[in-house]
Amino acid sequence: MGAAIIDGKALAAEFRAETAEQARALREQGTPAKLDAVLVESGDNAARIYAQNQAKTCAAIGIEYELHVLEQGSSSEAIADKIRELNGDPGVHAIMIHMPLPDEVDAYSIKKLIDPDKDAESVNPANIGNVVYGRSLRAPCTALAALKLIDSTEVDLKGKHCVVVGASAVVGRPTAVLLMQREATVISCNKYTRELRNLCLDADVLVAAAGVPGLITKGMVRPGALVVDVGVNRIQDPESGESRTVGDVDFDDVREIAGWISPVPGGVGPMTVAVLLHNVVELAQSSANARRSDPVR
Repeated sequence: MGAAIIDGKALAAEFRAETAEQARALREQGTPAKLDAVLVESGDNAARIYAQNQAKTCAAIGIEYELHVLEQGSSSEAIADKIRELNGDPGVHAIMIHMPLPDEVDAYSIKKLIDPDKDAESVNPANIGNVVYGRSLRAPCTALAALKLIDSTEVDLKGKHCVVVGASAVVGRPTAVLLMQREATVISCNKYTRELRNLCLDADVLVAAAGVPGLITKGMVRPGALVVDVGVNRIQDPESGESRTVGDVDFDDVREIAGWISPVPGGVGPMTVAVLLHNVVELAQSSANARRSDPVR
């Protein structure tokens, strides 16, 4: 019969509807939600197109959007100055920075500058640390999106064997921590892990986030397992010559044996965007609450 498909588009649409209602309530209170995004020109239209699409998505659910564009080749200090400016502006309550940054700019140092209380993507190391300590549920967007897809299956994670393949700072590692907080038994792996196949075969829940197209095959998946594919890879179709987006999981192969599986595209991606927008509204609400409790402010 094959795996049940985890429809990220449908789940994201439901989540966006809830966020839109929260955004409407904030506007009526006089505190409209707004996202301030920083983009460094790269000579490639992809980032600019993504920003334009982001602006349309925000508008569709009632979130204001302002794009701050810096010239191509901007220095670390110029980018840092813009982040500090937004941090210090009381009218700004949600900040994100589009990637990639220029090669010579240390992305970690820039993310570290974003005020943790205005960090829409939860990429500041302080916010990631709070997730580890269980002090915050505002995890990096993709990690939280993966968890929400898992939750949609209503599988109880307590005591389950979970394997996360990929250990990046903003996806793999925080995903593992979120699963641990649900009292799952978690193994963190990467594409170089020895006996990776055997580890994956023991997983009740398998999260693929290594950035390797087709890494996870049918022979690596336990029958009935829940498989979430976080990978986003562009490959060229050998027959048509056209490029297409695929995940880290061999979807057609694995869906024959898995219990649940998320597709790429249409799985974690749409939910990641929905989580980001929800974070913006939450940050706006927090800002409004702070102003109400501090009349001087």
